Amino acid sequence: MNHSRLRRFRFNFLIFLSVLGPGIITASVDNDAGGIYTYSVAGAHFGYSLLWTLIPITVALIVIQEMVARMGVVTGKGLADLIREEYGFRTTFFLMILLLVANLGNTISEFAGFASGMSLFGVHRSISVPIAAVLVWFLIVKGTYRLVEKIFLVACVFYIAYPISGFMAHPDWQLAALSTVQPSMHLDSAYLYMIIGLVGTTIAPWMQFYLQSAVVEKGIKIKNYMHARMDVILGCFITDMVAFAIILACAATIYVSGQGQIKDAGDAALALAPLAGKAASALFALGLCNASLFAAGILPLATAYCVCEGLGFESGVNKRPKEALMFYSLYTGMIIIGALAVLMLKETLQIPIILLSQVANGVLLPFVLIFMLRLCNREDLMGKYRNSRAFNIIAWVTCMLMIVLTLILVITIFMPQYIPK
Repeated sequence: MNHSRLRRFRFNFLIFLSVLGPGIITASVDNDAGGIYTYSVAGAHFGYSLLWTLIPITVALIVIQEMVARMGVVTGKGLADLIREEYGFRTTFFLMILLLVANLGNTISEFAGFASGMSLFGVHRSISVPIAAVLVWFLIVKGTYRLVEKIFLVACVFYIAYPISGFMAHPDWQLAALSTVQPSMHLDSAYLYMIIGLVGTTIAPWMQFYLQSAVVEKGIKIKNYMHARMDVILGCFITDMVAFAIILACAATIYVSGQGQIKDAGDAALALAPLAGKAASALFALGLCNASLFAAGILPLATAYCVCEGLGFESGVNKRPKEALMFYSLYTGMIIIGALAVLMLKETLQIPIILLSQVANGVLLPFVLIFMLRLCNREDLMGKYRNSRAFNIIAWVTCMLMIVLTLILVITIFMPQYIPK
């Protein structure tokens, strides 16, 4: 009996390894340059007091990511493809325009993050950015889906740099543990704005499109749905553990020292050196470079998948450039524009572009969540795999909270006079 159980466990584990990838990669890319900066500011400005937010954020991320993975497995179609089929070309077209604008700004921020991280190792952006652009372009255009996925999974391993940095910062573990389980609310606008930023940087529209497309291209079938679900859940836990470590490291050093102000994720790495040691600083910078390069490849890829699916063009890493011309053209164009923006534009001009992308994310996210929920409840589309009542309650509450937080975010950007001081 024990031998039979062991054999069954080995079989299931091998199946899980074959399915592993889309969930972990999608969630890990969420810890990109913008995400690392947001978590760094949370720790540097507010210490341990925002650690509690990672618990509900993790639950929300699991709920949303599981839905799109399930739709990909059951329907065999990408999210943009389903939206076009069910809601028409015009609706899809406007969604794709917003996604394109948002992801273009995000791609610029990734190359800026890579340049910032490499500058701490003495490499100028005029060298680091072109090399990064060529690397991510060559990987996708010349690689297959299996090769690309393996390289991205290896990149996920390097996120271990952040937990190590967090440990080397010698945090107050008792206070950190208490802050994680004991919610702390302050009504000042800076604290509320930071909570919105943490939610917004963790749950982005592009993630839903990319994850479903990756599940479809990998060819995961319904019989392996539970393994795909485990992949998603594991990915969500890993990404928020990294976020926890970043907040921890900055809270234990920058916040405690009273420095507070950091203008980018590179500043956070630099500030760790005199407070937690050069090794912790170097690991933080290495993590930033890895995350930025990783995301600089995934974000244009996610955009190419979404736009091509939504507008009816051929897409996929396994297809040759001649077979999916629009797919590869979009991918190449976004990398070129992102890299050139960092090389040619002053930082003061880059910031409004990145800010615009966050607004586009905010406008797009509620629509994407509503489309997802409506599609996931269609019996003719999902059959027995449609949402249960309990799952719908969790999902709709998550959706409504995201809409409210998104509206507040947009108001703080465009109408700050209405935000209480």
